Amino acid sequence: MGARGATILGCAGLTLGADEAQFYREADPFGFILFARNIETPEQVRRLTGDLRAAVGWDAPIFIDQEGGRVQRMRAPHWSEWMPPLDAVRQAGGQAARMMWIRARLIAAELRDVGIDGNCAPCLDIATAETHPFLLNRCYGEDVETVVAMGRATAQGHLAGGVLPVMKHMPGHGRASADTHHDLPTVKVDAATLQATDFAAFRALNDLPLAMTAHIVFAAYDSEPATCSARMMQVMRQDIGFGGLIMSDDLNMQALAGTLAERTARAIAAGCDVALHCKGDLAEMMAVVPAAGRMTPSAERRAEAALAARQEPEAADLGALRAEHDALLGMVNV
Repeated sequence: MGARGATILGCAGLTLGADEAQFYREADPFGFILFARNIETPEQVRRLTGDLRAAVGWDAPIFIDQEGGRVQRMRAPHWSEWMPPLDAVRQAGGQAARMMWIRARLIAAELRDVGIDGNCAPCLDIATAETHPFLLNRCYGEDVETVVAMGRATAQGHLAGGVLPVMKHMPGHGRASADTHHDLPTVKVDAATLQATDFAAFRALNDLPLAMTAHIVFAAYDSEPATCSARMMQVMRQDIGFGGLIMSDDLNMQALAGTLAERTARAIAAGCDVALHCKGDLAEMMAVVPAAGRMTPSAERRAEAALAARQEPEAADLGALRAEHDALLGMVNV
């Protein structure tokens, strides 16, 4: 078998259809991503994750966005409800790093229980006065030091729980005043400021296995959004020093211009290792998969290194951790 497809793909619903399974078998994506439309009960999610892996014939990573607050795909009554990260960090005060590690370890336990082993977190975007409300309380802090400390704790908690962390949105989304789901933001701050702030948070965690790009133009470097910019990929690889697997943010977001095939091709040509398509629309995936092609040898090496970081969860008393988490927040329930 040749290289795997340079994609991470969504699926349409709660169960895997025969046509989807056949398509995934041929497309052979690097992994999958689940959304709220795919989540109903623990038993159903376990069946879906098992069927997705069976379709491709290997233990492919399955990702989700389980940040807490507004962005969490698995919710009560079957799973925990988590405070927005920025609110939780502020409430925990000097114990925030410990709280965030525990929180990530507990989230990882809930994910692994249903067959999910990748989470699109930590969010290393630094909150600023310009940060769009869609992102603001998903951030961990307003300065590099806080974001790095919370990001490291979050990443380590996930890894201890057997879940691969995906840091985002590289090289930094905090200065964007527009929502990339609908518009393309342009950040006009000078390069020196970016290097000392937004980029520095990612540089401090450049040893992590995976990262997701930002659909943002950094005018000091290029007129193309970072996802589709070879210049910004150079910044990520050289200035930030990230050697892990780079996935695009969702290609369906309207910050990107052109057809899905064109967006995909531009992202891969710029230097993304894999293209992320989340919608689960089979017709759209039929356009994305050939445009992404197969993983390059360097992308395959980075993928193998990322998968090697996917370990069995460390032993933990989850009940005790939950009690400590709640005590650190001064709450009985979260």
